[in-house]
Amino acid sequence: MYDPDKIIRLDPVRPDSYYIARAGNIIRNNGAVIFPTRCLYGIGARALDEKAVKNVFWIKQRPLNNPILVLIPDQSHLEKLVKSIPEPAKILMKIFWPGSLTLVFDAKNEIPNLLTAGSGKLGIRIPSHPVAKALVNHLGFPVTGTSANLSGRPGCHRIDLLDPSIIETSDLVLDAGILKGGAGSTIVDVTVFPIRMIREGEISQEELQKALVH
Repeated sequence: MYDPDKIIRLDPVRPDSYYIARAGNIIRNNGAVIFPTRCLYGIGARALDEKAVKNVFWIKQRPLNNPILVLIPDQSHLEKLVKSIPEPAKILMKIFWPGSLTLVFDAKNEIPNLLTAGSGKLGIRIPSHPVAKALVNHLGFPVTGTSANLSGRPGCHRIDLLDPSIIETSDLVLDAGILKGGAGSTIVDVTVFPIRMIREGEISQEELQKALVH
């Protein structure tokens, strides 16, 4: 059974900077923190540290051939992570970032294989939820943004729906109440032309097409 004291209730709009710093310290030291994104709760860890990412795979009981997306504070971090930013990606970022759109880029060679699952591609987004935003901005480096669920199970928009083992094996839980829910972020591969939707989430294919036409 997990320790209930590891669950911290936060204001979803104005999160307490003390708890953001506490969560950030855990992540800096290769720990894992459950935190809210716009639609679902996610697991945050140091994205470029292999040990930290391995821990996320272990928490989720996730196969190693399944890549993990990352959250970044702002677009300036892209140059350290990706080989190039195609024109369609620039348009979509301008319209939908921060927000529920994950773009898949060709990862730079130094990005850990574990993160890309050997695909050479990396999914990235800038979060819009105030807690997620505050956390990645506080840290100033890429953080894993995979959903806080056991592999193959649905994502959770409420803390009380999380599998107890996920809470038990994580170091801290930032509870911002009930989230929007749904399918999570839309995932689009921008390494190909035309771009390819991998998963339709909060942003529809129609919205993406409309954005690229204008």
